Amino acid sequence: MKQLRFFLCITVSFAPLGQAQTNDKPTLCQGNYHSEADAVAQLKRLAETHSNRAEWKVRAAAVREQILVGAKLSPLPKRTPLNPIIKNKRQYKGYTVETVAFEARPGFFVYGNMYRPLGHKGKRPGILCPHGHFRGPDDKQEQADSYHLLRHDAAARQRPSQQHRCATLARMGAVVLSYDMIGFGDSKHLGWNHNHSQALTLQTWSSIRALDFLETLPQVDPKRIGVTGCSGGGTQTFLLTAVDERVTVSVPVVMVSANFFGGCNCESGMPIHKTKKLETNNAEIAALATPRPLKLISVGGDWTKNTPKVEYPFIRSIYKYYGAEAKVENSHFHKEEHGYQGSKRQAMYPFMVKHLGLDTEGVLNKKTGKFDESKNTIENVATMRNFHTLADMPKHALKPGAMVSLR
Repeated sequence: MKQLRFFLCITVSFAPLGQAQTNDKPTLCQGNYHSEADAVAQLKRLAETHSNRAEWKVRAAAVREQILVGAKLSPLPKRTPLNPIIKNKRQYKGYTVETVAFEARPGFFVYGNMYRPLGHKGKRPGILCPHGHFRGPDDKQEQADSYHLLRHDAAARQRPSQQHRCATLARMGAVVLSYDMIGFGDSKHLGWNHNHSQALTLQTWSSIRALDFLETLPQVDPKRIGVTGCSGGGTQTFLLTAVDERVTVSVPVVMVSANFFGGCNCESGMPIHKTKKLETNNAEIAALATPRPLKLISVGGDWTKNTPKVEYPFIRSIYKYYGAEAKVENSHFHKEEHGYQGSKRQAMYPFMVKHLGLDTEGVLNKKTGKFDESKNTIENVATMRNFHTLADMPKHALKPGAMVSLR
């Protein structure tokens, strides 16, 4: 399903955290902010800011700080109690699923599903699965297979492609958390709108708190944490990896582009890419993963069409500073469209297996080299719900649409 979003660069005015309102309007780089040729020229300028590991570290720190300041997350908010609510455990072949909600900030809940492995001993890797701006099944086959379960209610983490990803990773021994963006899934069901003015701030903070949640689980090995998402979830993947060094393996899917900056305010609606002091783009932000394992998955049918010859070589040149070229990869599907379809999942699984130490027994077909998803159970929307109505929510929960205090 081709769902490409194109927007113009716009400007908005707001007061930076802790500063008075001024007449200076920050530049927002949204959608196709500049041409493919301009992107190549910009990457050349960015590459000229460093020539060795020490200089790159200085550059990386500056880019990281600009992201946090632009997203109104500098300094980082206080880690308030998560107060997790874990319930409704279901058991399937090789894994379990539970509904999970936790408070990223007092009264502001993040909703999701947690997939845990069965039959695996010892500390397990943890994997976060943010989702993109998708509603309904991912392709015609999934639509045919799951229409009777999902109807048109499925959004993001409830879609078959997301459930397959999480269940398969769990069957290989990972504890997987799939969680809603604001205004999607249960968040939308309970009244939140994705156009919330704090979307980028809250989603990035929610991802950081999702890592905090994984670390509270005795089963999870905090030294083996992966994150992978597609489209808007790909943006969350590389943003989280850029600002939080606890991520050890990162797989952003169909989103790392030097000329496309994300078409939604939750991706580029705040000045994280360009200020008077510094310019950057999503290729350089993705490079902040260096030297941690990073896999770019790209396609010919969207803004990642140039990844093999533009973004990937740029990022790989930074990995060379660490002698870590083997840790960065690119799988490109030149005939495919935007999405996290089966082919992309098949490209992601072995990378997670290699760098997180997952167990492929009973999942990997050694004859075909394919990871078997046929034993996964696709749940219906009602089963995956955290709270069916606002009346079911804790009494102190914020009302939908409220502004969330970060201080």
